[in-house]
Amino acid sequence: MKQCWKPGTMLNPLPVVLVSCGDAEASNLITVAWAGTVCTNPPMLSISIRPERYSYDIIRRTGEFTVNLTTAAMARATDWCGVRSGRDHDKWAATGLTPIPGVEVGCPAIEQSPLSIECKVREVIPLGSHHMFIADVVNVMADEAYIDPATGAFDLASADLLSYSHGKYYGTGPLLGHFGFSVRKKPLNKTKK
Repeated sequence: MKQCWKPGTMLNPLPVVLVSCGDAEASNLITVAWAGTVCTNPPMLSISIRPERYSYDIIRRTGEFTVNLTTAAMARATDWCGVRSGRDHDKWAATGLTPIPGVEVGCPAIEQSPLSIECKVREVIPLGSHHMFIADVVNVMADEAYIDPATGAFDLASADLLSYSHGKYYGTGPLLGHFGFSVRKKPLNKTKK
């Protein structure tokens, strides 16, 4: 039997990312769990931020940001950036994370992140407590440490990515299958009877 609860944002777990914004002179980091894919072609994603957050005005002003995937090794820094304000702290210095220059945007990416996704804002949609930034993906920076030399594929499983659920951080866990594994034909039995 299932209980009925009041409406709420119960879609969990979610990826937890660090969004970098600003420019080479002054930049900030903000922890965001409300991020998602919007479209494949053209590549687009979204992040939702409360207007009172320090990074909100920076992103509105510059029209760009970088989504940095987070790992278990970055968990403490990820949490810290979510509970402290850039108005009062230099989050780069406080967390020990390293800014690296953006390629297609003016804001930095995080060197320790396995994957950094550079974005330019297309639209801002006020939705209530949060405003959604719909953005075009203009560049992706992948850490070579996570690229399989044999296949050239990016191995996110080895990155030990973080997820977020009801105020708690989790790892992503072991690989359970690949897209389409449930309908793949069984391998042919090559032994003769």
